[in-house]
Amino acid sequence: MTPYRLKLPATSANLGPGFDALGLAMKLYLEIEALPAPAMHLVAGGRDAALVGSLERNLMLDTYRELAPHGPALHLAIRNGIPLGMGCGSSAAALLAGVFLANHFGELGMSPEERMAEACRREGHPDNVAACFFGGLTASAMEDGRVTAASFGAGLDWRLLIALPGEGLATTKARALLPEMYSRADAVVNVQSTALLVSAFALNRPELLRAGTQDRLHQPYRSVACPLLPLLLPLAGSEGIHSVSLSGAGPSVLLIVSEAGDVAGVIKRIRLSAGDPSLEVLETGISVGTLANYSA
Repeated sequence: MTPYRLKLPATSANLGPGFDALGLAMKLYLEIEALPAPAMHLVAGGRDAALVGSLERNLMLDTYRELAPHGPALHLAIRNGIPLGMGCGSSAAALLAGVFLANHFGELGMSPEERMAEACRREGHPDNVAACFFGGLTASAMEDGRVTAASFGAGLDWRLLIALPGEGLATTKARALLPEMYSRADAVVNVQSTALLVSAFALNRPELLRAGTQDRLHQPYRSVACPLLPLLLPLAGSEGIHSVSLSGAGPSVLLIVSEAGDVAGVIKRIRLSAGDPSLEVLETGISVGTLANYSA
């Protein structure tokens, strides 16, 4: 039998000011090949393979079982390139994968829009899921279970760096750090920054990114749990580095760097600023969205 294949990109939400509204797909992937099997069986490789390959407390499998309770057991060959618990959209990719698998093997007949909306509902907000689904920079909103989204910039050849601290951070903990109310001045700064950020991607103007990634709604409050951010923020606008922001809720940090710059030199400066010569820094780029049932 021909396996059902999925390739889902990592995502970085918020990018500073676009709280719960913007997400960026990155060329780090959750790849899956699935076939019906007598019993559920997973073979996993790549990052965090033991967690990804577990049959218990597995977000993808739980989603599949809930949506397609009468669907067949599956043999899943998984290769994971998305860091878990680092603000890189691992849960969005897992949820979307579970929905796609349930729709295919459970013969649910869901439209693409319904699949995305179901994953967004389960995630609770659309930013990562919509970006994983569409690719590029995706702006999204969800109201009464319906998702409205627009994506662009997937063809930009911008270089992205993800600085990964040693320990992850649960999104629930990161959200608990935020205040219930904000000042008008802080809200205005974020509206202005978000407008510039979207313009930078839409017009291929990376020089707008430093101003376009200023944030007052979540990064100042999450810095206590994401100590890498305040160490790297001063690098924004310096030679070869357009912007620095938390990746999603953290604790990893996303840097957008010059296409023509010395990436090795930038990584050296990141490690120097972080005070950690062994800090893991992933080099990647902007990705297209989820690929389903494609030929290998």
